[in-house]
Amino acid sequence: MDINVAELKHNVKIKAQEVDLYYGSHHALESISIDIYERSITAIIGPSGCGKSTLLRIFNRMNDLIPNVKVTGKVLLDSTSIYDADIDVAGLRKKVGMVFQRPNVFPMSIFDNITIGPRHHGITNKRELTDIVERSLSQVALFDEVKDHLNKPALDLLAGQQQRLCIARALAVEPEVVLMDESCSALDPESTMRIEDLMMEMAKKYTIIIVTHNMEQAARVSDMAAFIMINDSKVGTIVEYTSTTQMFANPKDQRTEDYITGRFG
Repeated sequence: MDINVAELKHNVKIKAQEVDLYYGSHHALESISIDIYERSITAIIGPSGCGKSTLLRIFNRMNDLIPNVKVTGKVLLDSTSIYDADIDVAGLRKKVGMVFQRPNVFPMSIFDNITIGPRHHGITNKRELTDIVERSLSQVALFDEVKDHLNKPALDLLAGQQQRLCIARALAVEPEVVLMDESCSALDPESTMRIEDLMMEMAKKYTIIIVTHNMEQAARVSDMAAFIMINDSKVGTIVEYTSTTQMFANPKDQRTEDYITGRFG
């Protein structure tokens, strides 16, 4: 994407400072410090097993769902420390939504898939819910395809449609940040292209963080890129974080260049 990186850096949406994560006695991430910029797309890249998805889940505390996880350091969403004891985690996940690798539509209608979040947060008026469904599906260019079938099972949709439905479901609660964990890896090329176009359109309003193994995808859609790999202590850490243009044209670290050119990973 063609952006003014200097201008972008004035608007930090998420700031991680010296974050370490442990699964029990296993040290998974070490000394993670990164600024995520508002209304941009940040790609997290790196070889399998380096901790990319773990890092992504730090930003909305999804790792809390795993037993014996410990997080140290600080993560700020705007000016709020999201790991403070008094944080409303449900409220955090409303602000920081997530789309997973494979479409995880619920075994219910298209309409109910979209409204499950708003209903959970107290919206019960049918007219308001209908408006949310139309708005959310329109944002992912799906409304015209399904508007006459809203009461049909979401599982009847094609895989690419299901993934757009999952994105619409995340948008239905009006988040500020959207996390996307390998969200195109299970899709065909045409569906992948539609999701990538959608990401770039979404970045006009939302802060997007993606995990991807696809170097071409990272180069196409992201503004900033973070390269993670396992260090000598077998712990995931950030090797390089810079604009995507610089990382792919002139990486500062030889390990970054080796990875993006396919020499390992």
